[in-house]
Amino acid sequence: MPTVPSPSRRHLLVGSASVLAATAAPAWLTPALAQSALRPTPSQTEGPFYPVALPADNDFDLLRNGNATYGKGQPAWVEGVLTDTRGVPVSGAVVQIWQCDQAGHYHHPGDGGKADPAFQGFGQVTVGRDGRYRFRTLRPAPYSGRTPHIHVKVRLDGQDLLTTQLYVAGDPGNERDFLWRRLNAEGRAALTVPFVPGADGARATFPIVVQA
Repeated sequence: MPTVPSPSRRHLLVGSASVLAATAAPAWLTPALAQSALRPTPSQTEGPFYPVALPADNDFDLLRNGNATYGKGQPAWVEGVLTDTRGVPVSGAVVQIWQCDQAGHYHHPGDGGKADPAFQGFGQVTVGRDGRYRFRTLRPAPYSGRTPHIHVKVRLDGQDLLTTQLYVAGDPGNERDFLWRRLNAEGRAALTVPFVPGADGARATFPIVVQA
């Protein structure tokens, strides 16, 4: 006669089966659908102030340029994970950001070279196997005709994978900004993030998804 599991054992077996069922991939999730599970981050124009030549100091900390420390505006951390549309981290990719200083000036000859020399203005990091990136920078400030934003570019093996812009959630200038207004609701949600106050500066989490 077959052995009947005790009630406690039956519950354990049923619970284990439930966990396996919950963690197994649904039958309807074909490889094609799995690859489109994450939507690529919307692209936007590069703008006129991408560096003509990368500065000598181009690390993750935009609030230090050489030996100078930038003390204006509100410090902020911008961080996230870079993945493809399948959710796989894009190891070895380079994330770049650039933005104006608190007075609204870029380190660029097209802006008259008026940027504060203590503000690095541009930074880049290479992501590891976990896809994470992080920058210490300035909570974006407005400049003539634009709402506060940070320019973002992703490169891999010398090729551009994405160029876009990051906006501040709740900023009153967004509704007046011609580029922000062009985004649909989904695009605005992807590119507009809160800058949450913290002990060592505001924090903004910006996940980046590039086409697989």
